[in-house]
Amino acid sequence: MNGFRKFLTQGSVIDLAVAVVVGAAFNAIVQSFVADLLTPLISAFGGLPDFSTLKVTIGQSNFMYGNFINAVISFLIVAAVLYFLVVKPYTHFRDRSAAKIEAKTRDCPECLSEIPKAASRCAFCSEEVTPVTL
Repeated sequence: MNGFRKFLTQGSVIDLAVAVVVGAAFNAIVQSFVADLLTPLISAFGGLPDFSTLKVTIGQSNFMYGNFINAVISFLIVAAVLYFLVVKPYTHFRDRSAAKIEAKTRDCPECLSEIPKAASRCAFCSEEVTPVTL
């Protein structure tokens, strides 16, 4: 029982649980954005694309392929919203932050040890190196 308790209180399990809850809440926000804002905007320009009535009947079975088309269109809209409103801005922010963090060390050309950029001699092999100004 102690091992199970330790497993449950590990950071990764708790992080995963928090991620699932936040993801579910975020899903509700994105679904509302698509259903309440984007779909009416699209229908204002091109008519409301509702394919739910499309079906093929074979024998006694109805194949509701219109519902599948609606689900694919909804998925594409949600994926586009997530990409342009979350992924792209986050990637831009991350890249700008990473560009600000400049390496303060470099490798010695002789022994490949990590030395400060401003060093004029390697601390490991005593090789003279040209200092790089910060």
